[in-house]
Amino acid sequence: MSVAESEKELSVYESMAARFDVAARKLNLDEGLCHYLRMPNREIIVHIPVMLDSGKLAVFDGYRVQHSIARGPCKGGVRFSPHVTLDEMRGLAAEMTWKCAVVNIPFGGAKGGVVCDPAKLSQGELERITRRYTAEILDYIGPERDVPAPDMNTNEQTMAWIMDTYSMHVRHTVTASVTGKPLDLGGSRGRRAATGRGCMIATDQALKRFGWKREATRVIIQGFGNVGSQAARLMHEAGYRIIGVADIGGGIFNTHGLDIAQLIEYVKEHRTVRGFPGGESIGPQEILEQDCEVLLPAATESVINSKNARKIKARILSEGANSPTTPPADDILFERGVFVIPDILANSGGVTVSYFEWVQDRQGYFWPEGMVNERLKHIMVNAFNDVVGYGERHNVNNRIAAYMLAIDRVAFSIKLRGIYA
Repeated sequence: MSVAESEKELSVYESMAARFDVAARKLNLDEGLCHYLRMPNREIIVHIPVMLDSGKLAVFDGYRVQHSIARGPCKGGVRFSPHVTLDEMRGLAAEMTWKCAVVNIPFGGAKGGVVCDPAKLSQGELERITRRYTAEILDYIGPERDVPAPDMNTNEQTMAWIMDTYSMHVRHTVTASVTGKPLDLGGSRGRRAATGRGCMIATDQALKRFGWKREATRVIIQGFGNVGSQAARLMHEAGYRIIGVADIGGGIFNTHGLDIAQLIEYVKEHRTVRGFPGGESIGPQEILEQDCEVLLPAATESVINSKNARKIKARILSEGANSPTTPPADDILFERGVFVIPDILANSGGVTVSYFEWVQDRQGYFWPEGMVNERLKHIMVNAFNDVVGYGERHNVNNRIAAYMLAIDRVAFSIKLRGIYA
């Protein structure tokens, strides 16, 4: 079997496990501890009966995987998608553990999802699915146990439903039970743009290492959902030249730079960047291989793989999406000298500001947006320096360095706590 063929069969969990194994070996961790760190703490499977608008009863499968509670409550999103699987939740929950540890916030990782197609469901049906899912996992979530957040096809409204359902069961309002809520229900300022802002902050630090200026830096972004569009907007406003943007519908490319404000308005109306008059049409895969200084994949997993890794012309890869690069591609990029800012560092701005939201809810005191952004930058810069420094000391690429740093921190917490028996 070729590398490319084996790569196709790697699930999100298998990709995570492959990188974990490399990092754990380099840390010389005890075999038993390695096994413990790899495995989820708890996996919850629920079956959700919901009365549809048609009067028909449908049953949806739901999952919540809690990977680690070693450093604090679990933290992770809830996604609605027909492609949700338990294995995917395992991998993403573990990634959340390492992401929280990289930025050194007191959470472990979790991930949840419901197997459904939101495009085929009404608002009322989505609300009933959300509330029943919440009720089914109620005993395992809460501010001190597991704090959900938005993810694929979920949003502030979904979090408001979860928070309300949880609060109705415990008989008092618990705003800290979820993050990513509307501002009027205890949400944090700066949360919506946090992941994109974190990508920009991490990219800024990489530019300093190269001695580059934002104004002379060409950026291509694949994916124009919340992360991609916010990263594009913030980077454009900061002086970066965004020359290419793509989404599932197609791509747009202009070597002189795109007007991101106009593009965002265009997408609001047309739901895709395809057809935007400010540049030439290009395919969403082809755009990855164009000449630029910074490539920011913010769409889906495995878009950079052994088939196209040698064609990547960017000097910096800033991963806004989860697992956009496969393990075989990592090795190719490292050999070619591409500076990779791995996903568990680059896109950790979202979970960091979720942590800020949780803190503000528990304090009952809310910070101005400038303070949120300033504290986010402080954490992201420290995490970037920690990861890059770790990689240089151990002569490993940035992704393995991020895993080693995260695993080391979680393992240290477990050793301090001891194993309860």
